[in-house]
Amino acid sequence: MHKTSSRLLALLSLLQMHRDWSGDDLAGRLDITSRTVRRDIDRLRELGYPITTVKGPAGGYRLEAGTHMPPLLFDDDQAVALAVALQTAAAGATVAEDASRALATLRQVMPPRLRHRVDLLRITAVQPPAAPDTLQVETQVLMDLSRVIHAREELRFDYSPSSSTSADNPRRVQPHHLVTWRQRWYLVAWDLHREDWRTFRVERIRPRTPTGPRFVPRELPGGNVSTFIAGRFRGNGGTATDWPCRGEVILGLPAADVAPFAEDGIVEELGSRHCRLVLGSWSWTGLAAAIGRFDAEIEVVGPPQLATAFGDLAARYAHAARATRPETGPAR
Repeated sequence: MHKTSSRLLALLSLLQMHRDWSGDDLAGRLDITSRTVRRDIDRLRELGYPITTVKGPAGGYRLEAGTHMPPLLFDDDQAVALAVALQTAAAGATVAEDASRALATLRQVMPPRLRHRVDLLRITAVQPPAAPDTLQVETQVLMDLSRVIHAREELRFDYSPSSSTSADNPRRVQPHHLVTWRQRWYLVAWDLHREDWRTFRVERIRPRTPTGPRFVPRELPGGNVSTFIAGRFRGNGGTATDWPCRGEVILGLPAADVAPFAEDGIVEELGSRHCRLVLGSWSWTGLAAAIGRFDAEIEVVGPPQLATAFGDLAARYAHAARATRPETGPAR
């Protein structure tokens, strides 16, 4: 019985490689007869695995997708990778409960050697604090959006500009991609009313039914969704991933004090008390303000637009300081 069970697992492992196998190939791999292969195929079918017979000169077998989840077989590395991925997903908000239950089920059936490896790799995925206007994304909405993207169907939905308003802003779009960016879900779509690309916060979308006609997808600016999303959130229209404004300064701080807060900037050590910082932003004023937060002496290397932005900020801050009302004492 143990030999038969081991042989069935080995056969299932071969069939899960997503290719057609002839009976002779399977018999040769498993060192059994073709008759035994046929019997083992029948046993797997009885367990719920949808194995079809492939027509041809030699015949063969293929593992198809079924109508329900049969038992799955993973090798050691796949099982550990799946456990680590589930630990990370369990820290999120959208599928956290389902991921935790799946992880518990997987860990329960693991042999001790794999369970020990997973326990050594136990991860605490720390999510950044959620913004005040962040709502939880409904799993069903994600599934609905994924379906229309795959079907290439126009989508109608109600959209609320913020979490404090009702979803009464109707939109009609050609959905292109469903993406995550800094812990939020976004729908990338061509807005048919505005005739332009838009990104929509998924938690503010309420899909309408039925969906619209099928469409031929347009090409995204930048060539791919990664370039488009990174570019859009950096203010360059989505055609490139770099910031539209980039400048260089010398800061009166050690490089070790600047590097942890420079995000995607470049920090170069220039001695024990100075460093060079190359940083980008969506505007020159925004870049000057970002550099100013380091609270150190600043020497602008270039370009001139950055020096002008520092001058504009200095005047603005000086005006703000003069406009501040002095504190008044208690009324007598």
